[in-house]
Amino acid sequence: MSQNKTQATGTDVPTFLHAVEPPGRREDALQLDALFRRVTGFTPRLWGPSIIGYGAYHYVYDSGREGDFLATGFAPRKANMVVYIMPGYSDFSDILQRLGPHKLGKSCLYLGRLSQVDQDVLAELIRAGLDDLNTRWPVRAEP
Repeated sequence: MSQNKTQATGTDVPTFLHAVEPPGRREDALQLDALFRRVTGFTPRLWGPSIIGYGAYHYVYDSGREGDFLATGFAPRKANMVVYIMPGYSDFSDILQRLGPHKLGKSCLYLGRLSQVDQDVLAELIRAGLDDLNTRWPVRAEP
């Protein structure tokens, strides 16, 4: 079976974050890193070329496919800050309605400027996502 395209790398996260452009996106990325570290208690790792992941989990699907993936994290993209909560946001509408401006993908949340969202609510969402994931697949710290 094939492996996930997105794998944890050895790239230094602080170096990556300090290179994010433009400067406003970099400031938001540094704030999000601090928020994710505080909420998760995990040291981040870079997954693929641009996703900062906190914690990981091992999955095994009914099909037999299995692998490891980040438990939660974010990617500072040019157009939006993309927040990843696995396995998705379907059960979090009550939290999302208090968050502020956002758009939803299947397992990702698109944010504009971080100053436009309620960071306490975002912290609540990150914790809820981790707790939900942990009921399906045990979440662990990355080495």
